[in-house]
Amino acid sequence: MNKLKYFLILAGVIAGYGTNASFAADEPKSGAVVVPEKPAVPSISAIMEASGIEIHGHIDASYTALSGNGKFIGNAVNNRVFDYERNSFNLQALDLTVSRLPAEGFGGLVDLTAGKDADVIASYDTDGLYNNQKDNFDITQAFFQYATGPWTVIAGKYVTLAGAEVIKSPSNTNFSRSILFGYAIPFTHTGVRTSYKVSDTLTLIAGINNGWDVLKDTNNNKTVELGASFTPSKMFALSAQGYSGTERIAGFVTSGTQGRRDLIDLVATFNATDQLAFVLNYDYGAQRNATLINGTIGTAKWTGWAGYVNYQISEKWRASLRGEYFDDKDGYRTVVAPGKTSGQKWKEATLTLAYLPNKNVELRAEVRGDRSDQAVFLDSDGLTPQKTQHSFGLEALYKF
Repeated sequence: MNKLKYFLILAGVIAGYGTNASFAADEPKSGAVVVPEKPAVPSISAIMEASGIEIHGHIDASYTALSGNGKFIGNAVNNRVFDYERNSFNLQALDLTVSRLPAEGFGGLVDLTAGKDADVIASYDTDGLYNNQKDNFDITQAFFQYATGPWTVIAGKYVTLAGAEVIKSPSNTNFSRSILFGYAIPFTHTGVRTSYKVSDTLTLIAGINNGWDVLKDTNNNKTVELGASFTPSKMFALSAQGYSGTERIAGFVTSGTQGRRDLIDLVATFNATDQLAFVLNYDYGAQRNATLINGTIGTAKWTGWAGYVNYQISEKWRASLRGEYFDDKDGYRTVVAPGKTSGQKWKEATLTLAYLPNKNVELRAEVRGDRSDQAVFLDSDGLTPQKTQHSFGLEALYKF
């Protein structure tokens, strides 16, 4: 808990010094000597801004209500990413990012996360356990940067290129995360990434890292990432990412079967109007040397689609509709019901309504329904398998 305590103290100091209080002096009596006011002491945020250092973050609090207990059959794996508790208020995240990323020269970024989400996104540590040890704290990103001309290089720990959704909740349009975000792609990588801006519309990315969600590599083979971002106009954008490298079959263990893992991720965005936008995300993944449902060793595959319709109703109101289909063909990324000879086909639909009273605050209400072709969701008793699960969620975001 010491890391979390120090993190909260640091966030409090920054928030406290970020505001200067000024008090109006009484009117001087006739003939009295007027002492000039002392110049205001600059805040930490003002000093940081003048030096090119940015400090920002958010507080994410929520309430979740699930019809089931939030677990797959077997009670070992959550069937949601962050909102997996049946009936609970939560501090999802207190996020603090400190960065200096100039267009030319050296810079760096540190992104710290405290709260329940930290236990999910934390990388495997060098001792074979999660590095947060369930202490609700994670160093989500920490990297060095060098930029010159069209080139930018970062080295350290950073978030993945894959996916339409990201770890930071304010950058998503829904409260709950998609199936693809939690079960098709990684969260973070540790390594080196280079990007080259070919033009104002095209950026190419290449990198090499230790693999999926690990600080220390589990083998001597590295994972390669390739990406491209194409934005020909403000109406359309397309990004494509690919990962390939040797990974442990069962996460981070000191010994065990390894095999090549491949991932292809595509995200297309179409802004029909200033108010209406459509997003489509596709993922294909494969893991070699995996144990298949029939007991043989082979290549396990998974594919999925996610579609979004985002509509800005007014200046303060917006709505987001998400629909998904995930085919875990061999049950490698999720679970398989007893007696089945193929992995589950999992669908979900989510509707989120958001209210933004000002630029710093966002309030969200969400309903979601999940359905599988197999009885893999545990009911509220933690014993009875069901094919469906539905939920209701409330989220409050404060951005600073």
